[in-house]
Amino acid sequence: MGKKAIRVTLSAMLLTCSFPAEAQQPKKIPRIGYVAGTAENPNVEAFRQGLRDLGYIEGKNILVEYRYLEGNWDRVPSIVNELVQLKVDVFVSSNLPTIHAAKRATKTIPIVIVITLDPVATGIIGSLARPGGNITGVTTFMTQLSGKRLELLKEVIPGISRVAILWDANSQGPTIAFKEYEVAGRAQKKPLQSLGVRGPNPDLEGAFQAAVKERANALITIANPVLTRYRRQIASLAIKSRLPSMCETRQYVDAGCLLSYEADNAESYKRAATLVDKILKGTKPSDLPVEQPTKFELVINLKTAKTLGIGIPSKMLMWADQVIE
Repeated sequence: MGKKAIRVTLSAMLLTCSFPAEAQQPKKIPRIGYVAGTAENPNVEAFRQGLRDLGYIEGKNILVEYRYLEGNWDRVPSIVNELVQLKVDVFVSSNLPTIHAAKRATKTIPIVIVITLDPVATGIIGSLARPGGNITGVTTFMTQLSGKRLELLKEVIPGISRVAILWDANSQGPTIAFKEYEVAGRAQKKPLQSLGVRGPNPDLEGAFQAAVKERANALITIANPVLTRYRRQIASLAIKSRLPSMCETRQYVDAGCLLSYEADNAESYKRAATLVDKILKGTKPSDLPVEQPTKFELVINLKTAKTLGIGIPSKMLMWADQVIE
C-alpha cells in the first residue's frame, strides 16, 4: 500500500472514531439563576410550573439556582455576583434592587424580570416594545390598578372618607407605588393618610395607632418582601383596628385581610418561564417586548367581612375570582 493510501486510510479511521466521541459528549444543561424575596412566595411554584409545562424537568434538562433574600437587602450584591460567577444562562428576578444590581453586574447574561412597577419609569428598560440590551420580562404594572383598588373599597364601604396607605418607606418600589395612590386619591377626591414604616422590623402597631387616631376608615397595604413577611400581623391589626383592608396580593387575604386585587401573578410567572424558554432557544432579550397583564384577580375573605360586620355586595361576590369562607 502506498504512503498516500495509508494517509487516506488513517484519516478515514480518525474521522470515523471521532463521531462516537462527539456523540458521547454530554449536552450542556442550561442553568437559571432565580432570586426571590422569600421562599414562601407562591410565584416561585408558578414559575416552576411554567417550566414544567414547557417540558423542562429540574435536575434533568434544566438547573435552577434559587436564592432567597428574606428581607436581608444587604445580601443583594453578593447573591447577584455569585450567580454571575456561576455563569447562569438566564437571570430571573422580581424585586427592584436585585434587578438593578443584575443590570449593573452583567451586560451579557439575559435578564428576565417580573415586576409590579413600571420598568420604564424605574430606569430598567427604555421602552416596553423595545427594551434593548439584555433585559425583557413581564410587568404587572398598570396605573389603573391603584384607582381600581380605591373604587373596590368604595363598593364595600360606600361612606368611605379616609384611606390609610401602609408602605415600606425604605424601598424604592413602594415609594413609587405610593405616589400612584396619591394620584388616584386626588382624582377620586379621597383623602389618603401615609403610614410609612421602615424595615426590617417595621413599627406596625404604631402605624395602626396613627390610622385610628386620624380616623381612617379603610386601609391599603402596598406589598413588598418586607411587609409580606408580616402579612398575618397586618391582617390581625387591621381587624383589631376595625379597618377593612385592601391588599395588593392574595397572600394577604389568605392571611386574613379583606380584599386583594391584582394581575394574575401565576399567569405572569408562567409567561416569564416562556420568555426564558425563548431565550434558551436563541432569541435575544432585546427582541422580546416586555409583556403586560391581561388577566386580573379579585379575592374576598368573607370570614373577615363577617368579623368586621361588613356585608359584601352580591355583585362583588359575583365578580370575585375566589371567596374565602
